Amino acid sequence: MRLREARTADISALARLGRESFVAKFGHLYKDADLSAFLSRAYCEEVIADDLDDPIRLYRLAETKGGLAGYCKLGLVCGWPDMARGRNVIELKQLYTAPDMTGQGIGAALMDWALDEAQERGADEIQLSVWSGNHGAQRFYARYGFSKVGDTHFMVGNHRDEEYLFALLL
Repeated sequence: MRLREARTADISALARLGRESFVAKFGHLYKDADLSAFLSRAYCEEVIADDLDDPIRLYRLAETKGGLAGYCKLGLVCGWPDMARGRNVIELKQLYTAPDMTGQGIGAALMDWALDEAQERGADEIQLSVWSGNHGAQRFYARYGFSKVGDTHFMVGNHRDEEYLFALLL
């Protein structure tokens, strides 16, 4: 496995992996109309292209011989300033692995990159939102020292998910 920056040529693969990962993990939770509306907005190639051009978004891809195995997206602006404890807060926006590659160290490698990147940029806190029912992800983040600091929500179409805000002081 190798990690590298995302390029314009990766847009289709990022959109596909984002959709596949989200549907594999969470698709069963939503009505078809809500899921379809969310996927068409969140994982369309135009949105990903805009993100790649945005100086406050950073992507890191994990590749294996089989292709794109995962990715991490950071936001260099605090997503929840009212719950921030730090002064320079970065948001971990997405950390996805291909559905058939979970548990192979890809998430750990991407998380290590995210924490190193945050520290290199002088961040003193990193925040992320995690679905309240995603206990596996919560355990993963806790292993890195993240803890719950608040409650938030996430919209999938017209469906409101209750989420936890996790954070780590750096």
